[in-house]
Amino acid sequence: MAGSIYGKLFTISTWGESHGKALGVVVDGCPAGIPLCEEDIQIYLNRRKPGQNQYSTQRNESDTVEILSGVFEGKTTGTPISMMVRNQDQHSKDYGDIAVSYRPGHADYCFDEKYGFRDYRGGGRSSGRETIGRVAAGAIAAKVLETMGIKLTAYTRSIGEYCIDYNNFDKDEILRNPLYMPDKACSEKAGEYLKEIISELDSIGSSVECIITGMPVGIGEPVFSKLDALLAQGIMSIGAVKAVEIGDGTLVSQSKGSYNNDNFIIDNDCVAKLTNHSGGILGGMSDGSPIKVRASFKPTPSIYKEQKTVNKAHEEITMAIKGRHDPIIGPRAVVVLEAMCAITILDLLMINATARIDNLLKIYDR
Repeated sequence: MAGSIYGKLFTISTWGESHGKALGVVVDGCPAGIPLCEEDIQIYLNRRKPGQNQYSTQRNESDTVEILSGVFEGKTTGTPISMMVRNQDQHSKDYGDIAVSYRPGHADYCFDEKYGFRDYRGGGRSSGRETIGRVAAGAIAAKVLETMGIKLTAYTRSIGEYCIDYNNFDKDEILRNPLYMPDKACSEKAGEYLKEIISELDSIGSSVECIITGMPVGIGEPVFSKLDALLAQGIMSIGAVKAVEIGDGTLVSQSKGSYNNDNFIIDNDCVAKLTNHSGGILGGMSDGSPIKVRASFKPTPSIYKEQKTVNKAHEEITMAIKGRHDPIIGPRAVVVLEAMCAITILDLLMINATARIDNLLKIYDR
């Protein structure tokens, strides 16, 4: 299978299946000398692990990470960092019925057509558990970015029709509620709505947003490797993401240039903007203002309602999916979105180091 590697200088290669022995990631290109331990990674993995509350799958996984290489005496060595999480609570028998039939909304049919064979236990590589490797790698990237004064804040923006009120935005509230929403009132209403969805044996869509602050100006390559283009690529590679927006996003199609343009001003002898419709990116490069990116997640395709589908023999059948599934994807994907943003930005920062000769002269003290 091609396509399991992401990045150019800071690269990640994820591996493993939902019901295999383990999942993990190999991170290459991480600078030496970064303080790193398993707890640094575990904090991030705990935000996406299953069974945390009534709104997530009750699969009981500790998602305990093991660092196998690339760290010595508490610091990165500059060599590849390999990390692994062992699967502990697989119920593979729950998936026996789909070995010869295709779940609506899943990649089962596509895998069979592409490879002529598939791991049907929990979706294999297309399972949400693949994101374990992304989150582990993202924890490292975020730690490197933090040393540079760059911070990422991700949260659930909406669940169904329930969207946060930015006037009530409280960053500290994100980790206080199980839906990772920065608006307590909205979180409570969305929680009650989710209970209704669960009682109906159904699922619901959601959106997740990430704000990135402290970015220097000029990060991103202006043609094919634009900052927004690569953010979109990284985020769209997350399972169930169907749309990515930067700044005002799709609203720009209804906007006038006189409104959409962010006027430049001088603030404390620095160039700044009066507004931020661009979402912190102009011409594919960071403009110094906060980057705002959001993703729309489709409803979880695994629902307990009976649905129509077909099997390998091309017979039309009905199916009621078994197993343990999330009624919503967004909340557990908050940290995944944050991880992909961190990985993308760190990679581009490293590439940007060669953009000017004076950067090289500083590095080599010439």
